[in-house]
Amino acid sequence: MNFISTRGSAPAVSLSQAIAAGLAPDGGLYVPQQMPAPRALRAGRSLAATADALLQPFFADDRLEAELPGICSEAFDFPVPLQALATPNDHVLELFHGPTAAFKDFGARFLAASLSRLRAGQARPLTIVVATSGDTGAAVAAAFHNQPNLKVVVLYPDGRVSPRQAHQLGCLGDNIHALRVAGSFDDCQAMAKQALGDVELQAQVPLSSANSISLGRLLPQMSYYAHAALTHQAIHGTALNFVIPTGNLGNAMAAVMARALGVPLGRIVLATNANRVLPDYFAGGQYMPQASVATLANAMDVGAPSNFERLHWLYRGDDVALRAAFVSRPVDDATIRDTIAARFSRFGEVFCPHTATAVQLLEQLRASGEAATGEHWAVVATAHPAKFESVVEPLIGREIPVPPALAALLERPAHADPIEPDYAALRAVLLG
Repeated sequence: MNFISTRGSAPAVSLSQAIAAGLAPDGGLYVPQQMPAPRALRAGRSLAATADALLQPFFADDRLEAELPGICSEAFDFPVPLQALATPNDHVLELFHGPTAAFKDFGARFLAASLSRLRAGQARPLTIVVATSGDTGAAVAAAFHNQPNLKVVVLYPDGRVSPRQAHQLGCLGDNIHALRVAGSFDDCQAMAKQALGDVELQAQVPLSSANSISLGRLLPQMSYYAHAALTHQAIHGTALNFVIPTGNLGNAMAAVMARALGVPLGRIVLATNANRVLPDYFAGGQYMPQASVATLANAMDVGAPSNFERLHWLYRGDDVALRAAFVSRPVDDATIRDTIAARFSRFGEVFCPHTATAVQLLEQLRASGEAATGEHWAVVATAHPAKFESVVEPLIGREIPVPPALAALLERPAHADPIEPDYAALRAVLLG
């Protein structure tokens, strides 16, 4: 299978080439030249087995095709449970059991496993440039730490990630270089994209991306939706609907693509924080990127969601059809706090601020009748609440146990270099 740019001005490339490049030369995002036809699917004995079967058509005739089973086994070696919530027919898909306690571990580990195979024997190291609003950078840093022939430069908005997120970003060292940017996530993302599109720089320093713009992160994220939905259907005989917290739209885009492949996903609802670009668009407005707003759910503080370009491509630019296919609503900080406190008080459930946006939106759908009583729904839990202890613990009145893998990272010393939100400054670091 070949892959093309969403902007249509770059040549078609193989999967390996698309993964290695990150961003297409015309600034677009790589997508399949043609989506595989929907097919009958069954859950495998493990997430890795489901992923291997699901992703086969994308890897067909590529140099990584024979490596796919090993990549899946290496990347997906931790659980992804679908847990029942206290409210009937409601569930939570827990994606935070990986090394950095966030869903980004799935895509980051898959990408690292892929690139380590592609870069074997290369004369020069590949530098991964990643912008993060909180969890992506930590997952990428952990996945690529001490991988031979690979380096990582992480950009994050100084003061706009949680203390534990910031610590994770700067605690590894070695081939990982953390930069705290005096700006927003959108500044970080713009700088990363400019570097990836700098042909002169690329000639001196080979670069790639590990943001959700990377095809190597997007494709594997389909796997946990497929595994959960297929397993659920086998047990209950019904499709599973999802409410997904979203910022850069990569996680939701993976669910959309999984559904297009024949996975029995029902409706997909997009929960955002106070950054309203997507809710305004789906309510009938124009797609208008804006400056991001800092919120409690900081990993979703995105004013220009990159993967909207892929979603628009999948719907062939038909805004009417796209708006009809999804619901997207914002949840403000006060409501996030209320949701965390109320769910713990009533049911003993503990959620991170991002997951709380999805929980709140599901509550709204249930109350309004938009989610019928007999329908089965799952909220997507994108991060462990222990990563946001300064927000969650005061609301629930107790400490949250820290997962062992996260605790090990927090015990390491951390350092990040300050940098202005200026591309010239990043370029100098990359050339240094």
